[in-house]
Amino acid sequence: MKPAPRAIEEKICPLEIAVNSISGKWKIPIVWRINEGEKRPSEMLRGIAKVDRRVLNQQLNEMVTDGILTKQSFNELPPRVEYSLTETGKKLVEVLWQLNDWGKLLVSEKSQFPVN
Repeated sequence: MKPAPRAIEEKICPLEIAVNSISGKWKIPIVWRINEGEKRPSEMLRGIAKVDRRVLNQQLNEMVTDGILTKQSFNELPPRVEYSLTETGKKLVEVLWQLNDWGKLLVSEKSQFPVN
């Protein structure tokens, strides 16, 4: 007897993929720093309080894999690496600005209705 065809196939949820690609404590601050012109990990280490170099590198590599950032390595001594936003990363910045505006709305609503 043949197995019945599956009624529900595995679906890919774009929202879940998007949230997973920016989840992590430091990814959004990293994107903001790069958008503001910081390109080197050493600049980001100074600008983002309390981030560990290993964690920073891990999250940078994940965002390169996800297509948010590009990595350029320079063949010089000492070695130099710079990151920049891809077109997808630039679109993410636009979305983050919209999310920021939504956050302002939430803040203003919470200030109107204090929590007991």
